[in-house]
Amino acid sequence: MKHSLVTATVACCLVALVGATLADDSTSREFAAELVFPLHAKHNHAPGIVECPNGDLLVSWYRGSGERTADDVAVYGARRTKGSNVWSEAFLMADTPGFPDCNTCMMIGPDDHLWLFWPTILANSWESCLTNFKVAKHYTEPGTPQWDRNGLILLKPDDLESDALKVLAGIIEKFEPLLRESDRAEIEEGRKRLTQKLYQRLGWQPRCKPTILPSGRILLPLYTDTFSISIMAISDDDGETWFASKPLLGFGNIQPSVLRRDDGTLIAYMRENGPLDRIRVCESKDDGFTWGPVGVSELPNPGAGIDGVRLTNGHWLLVYNDTTNGRNRLAVSISDDEGTSWKWTRHLESHDEGQYHYPAVIQGKDGQIHAVYSYFVTGGKSMKHAAFNEAWVLAGD
Repeated sequence: MKHSLVTATVACCLVALVGATLADDSTSREFAAELVFPLHAKHNHAPGIVECPNGDLLVSWYRGSGERTADDVAVYGARRTKGSNVWSEAFLMADTPGFPDCNTCMMIGPDDHLWLFWPTILANSWESCLTNFKVAKHYTEPGTPQWDRNGLILLKPDDLESDALKVLAGIIEKFEPLLRESDRAEIEEGRKRLTQKLYQRLGWQPRCKPTILPSGRILLPLYTDTFSISIMAISDDDGETWFASKPLLGFGNIQPSVLRRDDGTLIAYMRENGPLDRIRVCESKDDGFTWGPVGVSELPNPGAGIDGVRLTNGHWLLVYNDTTNGRNRLAVSISDDEGTSWKWTRHLESHDEGQYHYPAVIQGKDGQIHAVYSYFVTGGKSMKHAAFNEAWVLAGD
């Protein structure tokens, strides 16, 4: 007993000492935040963010009178020039007239071209979406980027039926006593759809930004609400062509954010869309083509999007709603052991009301961390941008 107490005390002291040392590495704790645009009456949601080569920040999101059921939804953007704290007026980035255009994410490719990804909803249901992309060589001038090409990411996953039904059977057995009649009906419908190529190939959409591996491989995380699972669209030729990874089969694991360990292992952190109330995790040892079993982390999740980034010092950072009910609290956590533990947490938002969710996060070339997220309060909706350094997070609430 004494030995255990001494060990625990020493461990706690070491954690505190490491935290203090890390905080001291920065000369100051920096934090600033502002709305990207004034509170707006329409639905504004699901942002992406990039830092342009010239230091400007570019944010994307979708806006309209609803989500998948509203045919006026389109993708908008705004720009904050380097050295400024003021965002431009919103400008149109993409619109498919008569159809909703929804979740956005962006990346700056290896050739410094800007990529925008988003789904177009064909029949006012998430299951009917197709993922689009646009690419621009010139995008640092005010207003909409000058798009050079656009297209669809069409995937032909290997037949999901056999592997998916095995995993599904195990989940059903585990939760059998908790299943309602509506759950059973939904499961049966899912079983039928798993046998059909149309549903295996349709309905994949983005949420979190792509990950570019040292090999040059691009992983675009996608998910489908048809089966509540995830997949990676993979490109080995700088986005010229795309093919499907093996699926991440957890039935409830959606919207992956992918981080890479020093040994090459990829970790996907996913929103929980089921009853587990925890961020889901999955590993790949082969640059994202095959994925192991979908597990559960210790981090809470209320069924809301997350995003992560590997910092230049090797630490990992996640932005997520650290609740099991509601999106009124938005946390930033840091790991110094590649996701084994998350020792430091600080909140971007913590309120009794409102929703602060669907974050996108990057680190700028100057080391500053930039998070943008949907900001829903009484009076309207906006995107909110927060800029901070690691020392601010390490200091805690």
